[in-house]
Amino acid sequence: MTVTAVARIWQRMDRAERSLCLRINRGCRRKAVRAFFVAASRLGDGIVWYALIAALAITGGEPGALAALQLAVTGATGAAVYKVLKQRLVRERPCMSHNDIVVGTAPLDRYSFPSGHTLHAVSFTMLAVSHDPSLAVVLVPLALAIAASRVVLGLHYPTDVAAGALIGAALATATLEFWPT
Repeated sequence: MTVTAVARIWQRMDRAERSLCLRINRGCRRKAVRAFFVAASRLGDGIVWYALIAALAITGGEPGALAALQLAVTGATGAAVYKVLKQRLVRERPCMSHNDIVVGTAPLDRYSFPSGHTLHAVSFTMLAVSHDPSLAVVLVPLALAIAASRVVLGLHYPTDVAAGALIGAALATATLEFWPT
């Protein structure tokens, strides 16, 4: 598929998702809503996941160290996958394609597909919860907030987030399948 063909597909998808993006992005105009989702997005930048990996490694004994290693390897794999996809698929962020989308926070890079924040939130949550189900009470709502933040803040289209979630779930499932504890 040529670059031009991919660009045409993104243009069609962008137009199809624009109205939904605008509706979701309206929340960004409210100061408290924007502050909440900026905080969620920042947590998804990595600090929570690094802290989780360290906590598992330090407090979990041998099983925790294995879980931390799984998260680290899966996280690195996820970063490589989404960077390659973003470089090859070059979908502009909604805030760059549509002037009426409010940018809630500065994007980390230019392209939006897939959402790396969502990919990591889903994969880390699935892996951590598989090792300690009690973590679901905190991690599932956090992962949902991180995923939602990406659209609310005008940084991703819903399909970017859905793709990130699917890739993250696939990576976590593969890790658990091929690297049992």
